[in-house]
Amino acid sequence: MAENIQDKIELYYASLSKGQKKIADYISENYEKASFMTAADLGTAVNVSESTVVRFACRIGFDGYPDFQRNLRETVKSRLTSVQRMDVASNINDNDILQNALMQDAETIKKTRDTVSREAFAGSVQAINEAKKIYILGVRSSSSLAAFAAFYMGYIYDVVLVNTSASSEMFEQMFHITADDLCIAISFPRYSNRTINALKFAQSRGAKIISITDGELSPIAKYATHLLLAPSNMVSFVDSLVAPLSLINALIAAASREKKEEVHSRFEDLEHLWQEYRVYSTTGEEKQ
Repeated sequence: MAENIQDKIELYYASLSKGQKKIADYISENYEKASFMTAADLGTAVNVSESTVVRFACRIGFDGYPDFQRNLRETVKSRLTSVQRMDVASNINDNDILQNALMQDAETIKKTRDTVSREAFAGSVQAINEAKKIYILGVRSSSSLAAFAAFYMGYIYDVVLVNTSASSEMFEQMFHITADDLCIAISFPRYSNRTINALKFAQSRGAKIISITDGELSPIAKYATHLLLAPSNMVSFVDSLVAPLSLINALIAAASREKKEEVHSRFEDLEHLWQEYRVYSTTGEEKQ
């Protein structure tokens, strides 16, 4: 599991040069501002050279300044208030918000495709198909993702329980979870304490856990039997969740493919039911 930047700074602080300590001190006091600074900007802010900033990033365990900055931004996203998110976004977005948002979404989907663990994905598919019951957790901004997953998994599996409540009822609804069951937890900044605590409970009962989140620093990552990562973009005070939605879509498609005959039979029965009760409108047919 990755360490956060503050942990790394504390670990290496005593061995840093005088200039590097100035950088460390500045970052500790100005997380939000530093996360969007270039190496040159950060050097100017603390009156050291750009090369000193780059050496600092490497000294505390990163592959270079870009790696350091990505990690810092992940850390910052989980700490920002909604007001701070709007302030940061206003500084980094260009005037064409539509183009900027769509381009960022395309990039996050591409990044997810290139970096998601195929081993974790295959393990997740197997866990879904072997589970006696499937519990899906997602509250606040992640509730829409949880509802999407539960809607389609409900067609395939006999017992799918979705929990999108941020209240204490979450624990009552998960009370019967066992080692034969699976918990799919979805959480993105700002992370919900309810989801984190519910995972602690699920883990204590021996249930398998699929954590769908934005990075290894996420507080739900450490509970995962299978960890699926999809970045989220901060467009304004909200996070774009296009990439995790695409990942969940792929997960459902892959899981259902392994139960192809059963799924086909279920949908045949459902189509007859939908037609009998006119669930869907047919073009040219009078609405009921």
